[in-house]
Amino acid sequence: MVAILASSPTKELCREFPEPALYEKNGFLELLWQNWPEQARCLMIAAFPDAHGLNDEMTGYYCKAVVNSGLPVACFDLWDDRHPGLSWEEFQEYDVVFLAGGHVATEGEWFRFICLRELLEDYQGMVIGTSAGSMNMAEEVYAWPEEPGETELPYESLFFPGLGLAKTVVLPHYQKVKDGRLDGKLFVQEIAAGHSWGKRFYAIPDGSYVLAKDGKETVFGEAYLVSDGKVSKFCEEGTFRTVY
Repeated sequence: MVAILASSPTKELCREFPEPALYEKNGFLELLWQNWPEQARCLMIAAFPDAHGLNDEMTGYYCKAVVNSGLPVACFDLWDDRHPGLSWEEFQEYDVVFLAGGHVATEGEWFRFICLRELLEDYQGMVIGTSAGSMNMAEEVYAWPEEPGETELPYESLFFPGLGLAKTVVLPHYQKVKDGRLDGKLFVQEIAAGHSWGKRFYAIPDGSYVLAKDGKETVFGEAYLVSDGKVSKFCEEGTFRTVY
């Protein structure tokens, strides 16, 4: 299996990038080409199982991003609560599985409901996480506070078993949250750092990602280590560094 924990695999729409497309920097698109089958059967697993309109829109957006980047696609299916479920055999027919972004704890509960960790056992394809999807790929998930009032949640409730695809715990969208606040506290320097004693979190901006393959985990692009109450530069843009 190839597991990619991305902050966001798609470029943000703007005047320079008016259509959906995948990031190319830090070797991301090249990595996908190296592991992409001739006609990929893709599956998007939603973060909010009952947000049907949002899920349809998101799946279409990601399908366009993949196709616009030149990667061949045979199908791009969606799994939310409108789908009765997939058997292990049906799941294995997909070559690429995308895990959507959303609310970490909500998505984690949905993943447990559909027994996704069990479905991923012996899976031979590629799994690509976005934001919360990447956070839920860890062995132990850190569901950092996202909504007002969540900074008051008990420390123990912020950690729970994930999909076990990587040891690395990522904190996505660093370029957006590094100066952001929740409940009057800085997201990274106070909230995440305050929860990091005896832990290791890796804050990454969009365009950076972690590759877990062949028992090795490597961060590509800009990254910051959040551990034991401190935040320090771990990797530079355009370079890579082994995490585990």
